[in-house]
Amino acid sequence: MAASVLAPDHQQILSVLESEAGRQGMRCQQLAAALGLEAVPAKVEGLRSKAKRLVERRWALQVRPGVFTALAVPAG
Repeated sequence: MAASVLAPDHQQILSVLESEAGRQGMRCQQLAAALGLEAVPAKVEGLRSKAKRLVERRWALQVRPGVFTALAVPAG
């Protein structure tokens, strides 16, 4: 299934996690910075919730507590 079926916010998060920076995994504060958001608790917790939702739906992995990466990183 293509990522285009996801909500725009989830597509953006997945795009960052699939990037070179996200291959080793990203904490939500890093993810916020990569998305151009302030790393304030409200934004970070919102991203954490969305990242966990992507994990539940098998689009992403939580490689360590609080560290997320894309499930399948495209080659190239």
